[in-house]
Amino acid sequence: MISASTNDIEFRSVTKRYGAVTAVSDINFAVPKGAFVALLGPSGCGKTTCLRMIGGFEQPTEGEVLIGGSVANGVPPYRRPVNMVFQQYALFPHFDVEANVAYGLKQLRPRLAAAEISKRVGEALEMVRLGGFAKRRIHEMSGGQQQRVALARALVNKPSVLLLDEPLAALDKKLRTAMQIELQTLQRELGITFVLVTHDQEEALSMSDVVCVMNAGRIMQFATPQQVYDNPADLFVADFVGKTNRVAATLEPGSVVRLANGAALAGARAVEQAAGAVTVALRPEAIRLSRAASGKTSILEGTVTHRIFLGSSAEYSVSVAGLGDMLVTAERHGLSDRDLVEPGEKVILEFDPGAAHIFPA
Repeated sequence: MISASTNDIEFRSVTKRYGAVTAVSDINFAVPKGAFVALLGPSGCGKTTCLRMIGGFEQPTEGEVLIGGSVANGVPPYRRPVNMVFQQYALFPHFDVEANVAYGLKQLRPRLAAAEISKRVGEALEMVRLGGFAKRRIHEMSGGQQQRVALARALVNKPSVLLLDEPLAALDKKLRTAMQIELQTLQRELGITFVLVTHDQEEALSMSDVVCVMNAGRIMQFATPQQVYDNPADLFVADFVGKTNRVAATLEPGSVVRLANGAALAGARAVEQAAGAVTVALRPEAIRLSRAASGKTSILEGTVTHRIFLGSSAEYSVSVAGLGDMLVTAERHGLSDRDLVEPGEKVILEFDPGAAHIFPA
């Protein structure tokens, strides 16, 4: 079945079971052409299963997977306009770079001419900035270079969709950051759809156009990175994406949220529900830490128990009576060391009630 579609990938009521275990449950989403989508979630949430169903390595138990408007159920991987970069790259160690990249082209039928294969391999290597490395052996390449070889091998067949299964997991932090930028640049230059599986929140937020947050085989939120971070759909998303303070509270008549220590938050963003127990979610950077109050409406008093110095910022753990420990991120903005608050000091925490998200307890 083929239909005109502006989406490269669609999941329609897709469920995947392995015996009695349901890995993916009634998933529905659509990925527009040329988008960079991150499937984000904890281990076992179903994100890799979704990726494998797009690639054809798994088939849905129920529902339909569409690629380019065509139902792909039962279509083997080699007949899909899709290619995958694996976490461990899966390169052939006994081949040089050129042979690794050319491998997929040599399996095509009818066979391509040797000159055409050489031309396309050269173009793919230039694309990932490895021109001149064709005869280099795999063991002579750095981790970042090996990842680029894997990318070139995946791109040389000109797929409509590129699947990335945690391709940066084996890299150190500095190289990982560099490769995130490389992948973003490459995706923009090629204009093809990228689908990235990761459990790294920073990676998902920084690289993608759309983040699909998953948990227990279901989609919790499918939105832009900014929407996911600033307006989480539920407490799981608020807790999993970034850092969040969770505070017990009560929703009173008139939409007044009262914290466990008695402080009231008028104007907090509350969900529509009957009065009762709720949880307040507040980002650490939304809290201002100081030694003296500035007159803000929402004020908490506490004692610094721990401080982690991060250079341009510092993270503080502050014990607040009746609420427990709260995490606060304070930017330094070039201030002197005297402005770093020491453990044991009494401090004031101030925040805009509108920055707090309220969820059912």
